[in-house]
Amino acid sequence: MQDLLDRGATGVVGDLSDVEQTRDVADQVNRTGPVDAVIHNAGVLNGPHILQVNVVAPYLLTALIHRPRRLIYLSSGMHRGGRATLAGVDWSGQAQGVSYSDSKLYVTVLAAAVARLWPEVLSNAVDPGWVPTKMGGPGAPDDLRLGHLTQEWLATSDDREALTSGGYWHHQHREKAHAAVYDHRFQSELVNHLASFTGERLD
Repeated sequence: MQDLLDRGATGVVGDLSDVEQTRDVADQVNRTGPVDAVIHNAGVLNGPHILQVNVVAPYLLTALIHRPRRLIYLSSGMHRGGRATLAGVDWSGQAQGVSYSDSKLYVTVLAAAVARLWPEVLSNAVDPGWVPTKMGGPGAPDDLRLGHLTQEWLATSDDREALTSGGYWHHQHREKAHAAVYDHRFQSELVNHLASFTGERLD
């Protein structure tokens, strides 16, 4: 991080498990000027903040940051085990019952919803694989370098394949996601739930 700052990058700081700090992160980004791409990379595996960090924060940042040209949301192959229902979901995290797979299904649905609602923005979801990060653990079998290449490619490349929207990607290959990701009714239901909880709409 220090190397990037030394080369002129501007950093923003905030705790994405907190709604008000997430709002402040969006304000910090907007004050730096327009951005070309936002990669929603933060995530937690479990605990009371799983919905706030994995789903609410990406939604809120999407709603509040001045629209970039490209949006990339970090999904997971585990999203396929998620439950395509919002019944009983407590977005505040006070009530347990939502799994990591559920949260990754929701954020993948969010990426598809943004692609549909904002046709001028390229919005995609990425499965980085099971890579040896702090979350993935040292025994994770996938290549760490390949884990971030797809995000970088979607954020910066002018390749024809990268200039698409509504995709679910793994190692620069477009794959089929959970059927609920393509369900416009479920997309709208999710977006409406998040708008109601946060008070911010994707206008």
